Amino acid sequence: MTTGWRGVFPAVTTQFNEDFSIDFESTRRVQDALVNDGVNGLIIMGTCGENNSLDPDEKRSILKGAVEVVNGRVPVVTGVSEFDTRRAIAYARDAEKIGADGLMLLPAMVYVPKPEELVAHFKAVAEATSLPIMLYNNPPAYRVNIGTDVLRQLEGVKNIKAVKESAPDTRRFTDLINAFGDRFDIFAGLDDVALEGMMLGAKGWVSGLTSAFPEESVQLIAAFERGDIEEARSIYRWFMPLLHLDAEHDLVQTIKLAEQIMGRGSERVRMPRMALTGARRDEIIAMVEKAAATRPSHKAKAA
Repeated sequence: MTTGWRGVFPAVTTQFNEDFSIDFESTRRVQDALVNDGVNGLIIMGTCGENNSLDPDEKRSILKGAVEVVNGRVPVVTGVSEFDTRRAIAYARDAEKIGADGLMLLPAMVYVPKPEELVAHFKAVAEATSLPIMLYNNPPAYRVNIGTDVLRQLEGVKNIKAVKESAPDTRRFTDLINAFGDRFDIFAGLDDVALEGMMLGAKGWVSGLTSAFPEESVQLIAAFERGDIEEARSIYRWFMPLLHLDAEHDLVQTIKLAEQIMGRGSERVRMPRMALTGARRDEIIAMVEKAAATRPSHKAKAA
């Protein structure tokens, strides 16, 4: 019943023109570059893709472009992040028609549901599509927890196959596996607990900072999977100052600024987000430049 998804799935950014319209060409270029760098799948229009800052037609156009540029090389999973169940169902159906390989389904935005409402929302969307679904659990951001009680009621929904676990408490990985065995593929959803998540049984990592440093992200998980824990730990320690940014409220701005510094994208974001300024911007630039100067992939090539 599992998806077969595993490895590094970057949460890809959406690129904007100077007038903040969608830069479709640059967005496709970012997606293509990540696939060429060896990632195992793409998450399109998650948090880093600024899903809730996009119009309905923009979302569908971005997804269509991603499906075309990826061309079956890796799975394309699209975020389903809507204000109500009706809109979520409509987008899920359209995503399947467009050619997405899966959905990353969030609780409905703004309203904080009761457990029975959360179950009903997930079931309604799942029934509207045959696509495999990854549920996105992020209690700090969405003020609701997809607990074992909720997942128990979803065990019988065959196309709900995975859980992106973004609770900062790493005990969740073990609790979920103890409760459900291999019924759900578990993905680490916070960058700064990625290696811990993999060690505790996660099948993969939905990553933010991979957008700026894809080679090292792929090397990190590859080292873990071949049992080279020392190498994995070395990369992880190098990466950790940047990985902490994924847990901050301005994660989208910091990740896009890191992309820009690394020549992979633009820092432009749509309001209410605004590009970083002042001391915070200087801090992130210094962090990224230090990481770039000491990146493990370049050290390995030099050796």
